[in-house]
Amino acid sequence: MGESKYTKGCSGWLIVLVIAALVVAAAVFAIKKKQHHREVLPVPGPPGAINQKYADALGVALQFFQVQKSGKLVDNKITWRGDSALHDGKDAGLDLSKGMYDAGDHMKFGFPMAYTATVLSWSILEYGDQISAVDQLDLALDALKWITDFLINAHPSNNVLYVQVGDPDLDHKCWERPETMTESRPLVQVNKTVPGTDVVAETAAAMAAASLVFKSINSTYSDLLLQHAKKLFTFADKHRGIYSAGIPQVQTYYNSTGYGDELLWAASWLYHATGDKTYLSYVTGENGDAYADWGRPTWFSWDDKRAGTQVLLSRVNFFSSSQSSNADMKSLQSYRKTAEAVMCGLLPDSPTATSSRTDGGLVWIDEWDALQHPVAASFLAVVYSDYMLTSRTSEIDCSGKTFTPSDLRDFATSQADYILGNNPMKLSYLVGYGSSYPQEVHHRGASIPANAKTGCNGFQWLSSTDPNPNVAMGALVGGPFQNDSYIDSRNNSMQGEPSTYNSAVLVGLLSGLVTTSSVATSFT
Repeated sequence: MGESKYTKGCSGWLIVLVIAALVVAAAVFAIKKKQHHREVLPVPGPPGAINQKYADALGVALQFFQVQKSGKLVDNKITWRGDSALHDGKDAGLDLSKGMYDAGDHMKFGFPMAYTATVLSWSILEYGDQISAVDQLDLALDALKWITDFLINAHPSNNVLYVQVGDPDLDHKCWERPETMTESRPLVQVNKTVPGTDVVAETAAAMAAASLVFKSINSTYSDLLLQHAKKLFTFADKHRGIYSAGIPQVQTYYNSTGYGDELLWAASWLYHATGDKTYLSYVTGENGDAYADWGRPTWFSWDDKRAGTQVLLSRVNFFSSSQSSNADMKSLQSYRKTAEAVMCGLLPDSPTATSSRTDGGLVWIDEWDALQHPVAASFLAVVYSDYMLTSRTSEIDCSGKTFTPSDLRDFATSQADYILGNNPMKLSYLVGYGSSYPQEVHHRGASIPANAKTGCNGFQWLSSTDPNPNVAMGALVGGPFQNDSYIDSRNNSMQGEPSTYNSAVLVGLLSGLVTTSSVATSFT
């Protein structure tokens, strides 16, 4: 039977109405979903509940700085360590006995040591209340000051900075305890004739950041640090050159790939320390154009400060942008956008996520010192997440897909958990934490009994397959291969050698994860 004209028309309109209703419902659902996704999380207050796992790990990690101390030790808690290198600097009429040994050797390399101080300072400035909440702040401050005391003495005049103590070639021909060293420990400096913009600027950054840390604790010491920071920055900027180009011997150990990043990094810290807009203009003007690499994410490390600078200057954009000029605002926004690109590269579900990860989930960039990049990147992720929370910024956009502060924190947590034992090896890469960690760490002092008389030739302790007689508490070893495996052998320096600078970023990461609290909107 055929349908009437009325029935067919009614059916047609009914279909149109149903489709329209479905479109409206879909739109409402999408809007609600979008609004739900963009719901701003509450700003956390003072430190909340303590995560005991990260608190315990932080307490362990901070002990490595005590292990690495040079000089006359004070209130020493590391029973197998004693005074060492008491005459460092004597040839130049200086006291360079303090500072810290770089890694498993007995060298003092100024470039990574200064970076260690900068990152330790940043960690304390962002998370000092959280570090204090787990009773570790005094230990962190002690480690920082042991380095900055050295850096002050290493800068005896405006255009001279001592950047190395010891001969690395000679040092690496010996296997001995630092307490019994008798080899020559020559000094290396940069100056107007042999410039070192990178190392000088990094030292300026360390001094400026530390001046903020000590401002409310010891104002005289803080002022001294800031004076050195300003003079060092002027020296670095005026007499430009890559330090490893003028000191070929260091190229094997800490070769610098450029100095533009350190200039921006130092100026950023000086702006935070002084509030002087000259330093802000320095990073937002032609130097920013030349060195910032806006839009190109990079990995934060002792050699490359671009990602760190982008996150640090994002702090200005988040909390102090109203005080900036339009020109500064535009550049600060570029720094923040690049910082977000860094974050997008870390998040595993981001369209722009790095594919360089182990099957166990660790970001993996280099077989040498494999943990360096994931730890530093995770520290930046926690900091940026907390900037977002404190400023009530709900999300970042990663090529059309949005992510929240919680997503960044989850990423950082995944990397920290991998390091602490949630990995295919079920091994903690933080020595002294957990029930299973490397026993043959590539570390001279830890590998030799405290009463052994070896002279320079204690290589039987290097080749021994027994566990180290001394535990290098808090050492973060180099880390796994890309297949998540680790070979625990003292001769395996690629995987088994710890360093002070990796410990600094680990302290920052763990401090950020200990609990949740809002960050201060200003360092001053």
